[in-house]
Amino acid sequence: MKERIALLIIISFLIAFLVIFQNYFNTMWAIIFLIGFMFLYTFYMYIAMKYRKRKLKKCPPIVDYTYHPFVSILIPCHNEHEVIKETALNILNLDYKDFEIILIDDRSTDDTAKIIHELSEKYDKIKTLIRLESATPGKSAVLNDAMKIAKGEAILVFDADAKVEKDFLSNMIAALAPADVGAVQAQKVIINAKQNFLTKCQCNEYILDTHLQAGRDAVRGAVELRGNGELIKRLALNSINGWNEDTITDDLDMSTRLHVKGWDIRFCPEIKVYEEGVITFSALIRQRRRWVEGSIRRYLEYAKDVFTSKDMSLRVGFDLIAYITEFLLPLWLIAEIIIQAFHFVKGYQNSILSSIIVVVATGIFFTCGFIYSLKKYSHYSFWRSCYESIVTSIYFITIWFPIAMFIIFKIIFTKKTMDWGKTQHGVATVSIKGIK
Repeated sequence: MKERIALLIIISFLIAFLVIFQNYFNTMWAIIFLIGFMFLYTFYMYIAMKYRKRKLKKCPPIVDYTYHPFVSILIPCHNEHEVIKETALNILNLDYKDFEIILIDDRSTDDTAKIIHELSEKYDKIKTLIRLESATPGKSAVLNDAMKIAKGEAILVFDADAKVEKDFLSNMIAALAPADVGAVQAQKVIINAKQNFLTKCQCNEYILDTHLQAGRDAVRGAVELRGNGELIKRLALNSINGWNEDTITDDLDMSTRLHVKGWDIRFCPEIKVYEEGVITFSALIRQRRRWVEGSIRRYLEYAKDVFTSKDMSLRVGFDLIAYITEFLLPLWLIAEIIIQAFHFVKGYQNSILSSIIVVVATGIFFTCGFIYSLKKYSHYSFWRSCYESIVTSIYFITIWFPIAMFIIFKIIFTKKTMDWGKTQHGVATVSIKGIK
């Protein structure tokens, strides 16, 4: 109910703003302000990344090699018989000495429990936790249960299909050493990007996310955890009472709560965790629907904390507010077009041309972001980057805008549900060896 009321208030203010602006001001000024704000903030992140790169080149960071905590690696499993053995063996090969792996079977109906039990019998570093059918569902509840037997001062979470290089943890642990850092996120990479059109678009989408995360890290903004390849201090976890079991996006929810508590989250783009992209449209919609709903709900739930927190830095707070607009933007654009189209049809004074311009300008802005990201992280040629960015921008608008609108109406008109929409694993046609 609290989330519904908060969203209704936000939408009411947005509609009031649009109506007042349409009647008393020139819409072109809103367009100039919106585009100018996005450009300036993007330019700010770009300068920050360049400055940090130059600074690190002149003065390499001092790595705290004395920070060597015992790490508990948690891997939740629900019907993961096709991938969990390969994943466990891959992670078992890490060159970091002090770690344990806890494989958690979350009420699977296949032979996942049998597989992980056999792995624990064979390897000393592997422990298992078999959850009963009566256990609370959801990844957050799984992780909270695993924390009861975990020994680590630091907690590393992987999805059941994760694959990493052997030096993943030994390289990543140093970023967690500073006292104010509560968590670190690795770059997520789609391992089966070449499998079909959808996996290719997801790969490009992840690359844009990498660029944005790196930018947020450069300005010491609100870097977010991504669920797979996240390393967290136990002290930070305890400060927020573990994972929130009343959310469908445990990673995003935790990110916001850590920021509110004043913890810093860092991003390591040079350290990669590979995962499978979904291969069907229906699976993609289910996955993205959960991501969008979880992200919007956590903003609504913690909006008051974001504005009133005494521990969170102003930079993080500003960055969080700036990124909230990514979910209001679809609603704003659609409402603007509808209002102007209505005025045009009725023969009233309108600025539909300005509305079309803002839509086109927004599309160009995001497309340019894709081009830069693809050139930097995929090392494509300029023209290849242009092609990939245009295709992926169309994919992005087709997927994200309708889902964002659907979720907004869902939150307002329906009851909250814990609809996980589990992602199917074991569909990739390439292993980590195949990407070398």
